[in-house]
Amino acid sequence: MRKPAVLWIALAAAGVLGGCVTVSAPDKPIVINLNINIKQEVVYRLDGKAKAVIDENAEIF
Repeated sequence: MRKPAVLWIALAAAGVLGGCVTVSAPDKPIVINLNINIKQEVVYRLDGKAKAVIDENAEIF
């Protein structure tokens, strides 16, 4: 007779102490601000003959 009473008290304590977790969506959209700087550096080399052709025809480039 004592075991059911102890069991009942343990279940009642677990129900009172056990929390309730609710998850809901926010009413405003989530905004993520990113500051990203992208730098690109292009290095090129020309051989002497190609450079001479470009210098001779500078108006087409």
